[in-house]
Amino acid sequence: MSPVLLFSFVLIYFAGLLFVAWYTSRNSDNDSFFIGNRNSNWFLVALGMVGTSMTGVTFLSVPGTVGAVNFGYFQIVIGYWLGYFVVAFVLLPLYYKLHLTSIYDYLNRRFGMVAYKTGSLFFIISRTLGATARLYLVINVLQIFILDAMGVPFGITVSVTLLMILLYTFEGGVKTIVFTDTLQTVFMLTALIVCLIYVMKNLDLSFMQAFDSLSVRGYTRIFNGDVNSSTFWLKQIVGGAFITIAMTGLDQEMMQKNISVSKLKNSQKNIFTFSTIMVIVNLIFLFLGGLLYVMASTHGLDAKGDDLFPEVALHYLPAWVSIVFVIGIISTLFPSADGAITAITSSFCLDILGLKRKEGITEESMKKTRMAVHLSFTFIFLICIIVFKLIDNKSIIDVLLQLAGYTYGPLLGLFSFGILTKRNLPNGYGTLMVCLAAPVICYLIHLYGYMFLGQFQIGIEMLVLNGLITFTGLWLLSTRAKKQK
Repeated sequence: MSPVLLFSFVLIYFAGLLFVAWYTSRNSDNDSFFIGNRNSNWFLVALGMVGTSMTGVTFLSVPGTVGAVNFGYFQIVIGYWLGYFVVAFVLLPLYYKLHLTSIYDYLNRRFGMVAYKTGSLFFIISRTLGATARLYLVINVLQIFILDAMGVPFGITVSVTLLMILLYTFEGGVKTIVFTDTLQTVFMLTALIVCLIYVMKNLDLSFMQAFDSLSVRGYTRIFNGDVNSSTFWLKQIVGGAFITIAMTGLDQEMMQKNISVSKLKNSQKNIFTFSTIMVIVNLIFLFLGGLLYVMASTHGLDAKGDDLFPEVALHYLPAWVSIVFVIGIISTLFPSADGAITAITSSFCLDILGLKRKEGITEESMKKTRMAVHLSFTFIFLICIIVFKLIDNKSIIDVLLQLAGYTYGPLLGLFSFGILTKRNLPNGYGTLMVCLAAPVICYLIHLYGYMFLGQFQIGIEMLVLNGLITFTGLWLLSTRAKKQK
């Protein structure tokens, strides 16, 4: 199909997003940007979170993992689902009880300003790296399959994409994103179902025949019983649970949408709805991935990993299905960054700059600062995506899980220490030093662990180890809380 025709659908799609953004951001203010005026519809938030959580990583990388680990990724998905119970019944009640705008304000109230800014700093680093990795994955696919043929340089593609995202998040923030992410989730799920149907049609298989074909090839195998393997089932489930707790429950972007819902009960309904949909959708993506590998084998394709799905969708399916695929992948692109830039801007303004704590600051002055920060982080996103292009990795999902282990571990340790103990931390920079040291220790264990672990491999449970090291360091640094008379 003509790259120009495919690109025209990208422009039409974006024009629709701009209209939704304009309509939803009318009469918006700083409170709309930061927390959606606390009146977001819980069901819309739930649907939007599906798109935010899955993004291009699920759309491209999850089907690609089937060739290497069969349906093994579903072990992590089970862990994700279990982790959402902790988010719903432990973290959300805490955030609502304290009426938080930034969830890291909990650390301020519990331990003081240093812990507060340390938590926010680690979120900003974590979300910047994670969001730009996801953005790179989708932008690179569009570049290779559409824009290279039009002679458009990669730098221009990234710049224009980020400009588009900036345009529709600049005013409305969370208030706008709740609606745009919901719309994009619907498009993503539609593209998934359409592509699945036409891949089965291409292979001339019914659903049961397709399942049997995958079973014969061993693709439907989920659980890995090798204790020493990094993908051992217990490691994956436990690691997946803690990834959810850290990357959703301790993440300002994800929680910003949840606490924009007026009542705790509705926010919990959002979590259960979203997590159930997520499990089903991931299973469908794995099923599609197995069929894509069957189709690649049938047609003699050499594509695998993140390149497999776009190669089949754009070259071996009907033209109109290719258009649906492009719309689907575009729908995963924008949620990768719109909420991230908004949440990072909110965290930097509220937590690092302390705009809400400044006496006498006007609404207009706050808005100017917020917009300057928003623009600055958009530029930082541009630089990070260019760096990812230079160090291209064929499986971005592996990169993201590794990054999560190093950057979210200190957050996990900080919040766990605050919730599970009554001990106090000193006001100095010891807390920051502990949180910086923990990822370094984990990296050294990753490099030299074979010397004392033998054949045992550390996988995504690195996040748990990082959190434990942080927790231990904070305990050694802490003092007993004085009893109240």
